[in-house]
Amino acid sequence: MDQGSIQIGKSIRLERIFNRQTRRAIVVPLDHGVSVGPIYGLVDLRETVNHIASGGANAVLMQKGLIRCGHRGGGKDIGLICHLSASTALSPFPNAKCIVATVEDAICLGADAVSLHINLGDETERDMLRDLGRVTSDAARYGIPVLAMMYARGPKIDNPYDPDVVAHCARTGVELGADVIKVPYTGDIESFARVVEACCVPVLIAGGEKLENTRDLVQMVHDSVLAGGRGLSIGRNIFQADDPRAVVRALRGVVHEDWEVAQAMEFLETGKEA
Repeated sequence: MDQGSIQIGKSIRLERIFNRQTRRAIVVPLDHGVSVGPIYGLVDLRETVNHIASGGANAVLMQKGLIRCGHRGGGKDIGLICHLSASTALSPFPNAKCIVATVEDAICLGADAVSLHINLGDETERDMLRDLGRVTSDAARYGIPVLAMMYARGPKIDNPYDPDVVAHCARTGVELGADVIKVPYTGDIESFARVVEACCVPVLIAGGEKLENTRDLVQMVHDSVLAGGRGLSIGRNIFQADDPRAVVRALRGVVHEDWEVAQAMEFLETGKEA
């Protein structure tokens, strides 16, 4: 296959994840089961995916074995990202991610993209970087986009949200060939804008631990977009919400329709769109 065809294929797949008009994306990861077990919100995957899709998310992300559990025979279409790496909280080395699936597995399962998790600063960083380089090379041959979740976790990391550290993580993912980068939000618009500026590919924010209230989530997403971020890849703060569909709809308003925080919160409180 010639390079032109491969690039067209990658563009088509990215359009299943990123809104064509806004060039932004709402991705909901559902891969937490390997790390921490079948937590609330991830027991009935079809129901969860239905809520997320009906709210207007662009894509879900999950491990290869979970795709069969989340596949639906109806409902609104949604993009699919197959996660290729894993570790568990039961391990003495939970930050050491290893490859558990291939690009070919993802293609066979009908995925639009693949993802993997890299923890810079961990003692096994070299192995995860090698895996990222190999995956981006393999994916490039098939025109499959790669989302790299880039975090700073290790004995030398004092603050994983430090803007310089986050920018380093993001840039590492770009330089090793990732098409989309996921990093933590740095806490303010100015510092996150510097992270985005150093990347020539879309940057999505992570959600981290479950936030105390939905307003904090909406504010974070709103500010990240103002900083030039291209959307979000947030799991627990969506699938563990009392009404995941409504939360996704509110975030869709912020990401794709330029809603202000007050407008999104009014929708969440009243169920009515302005």
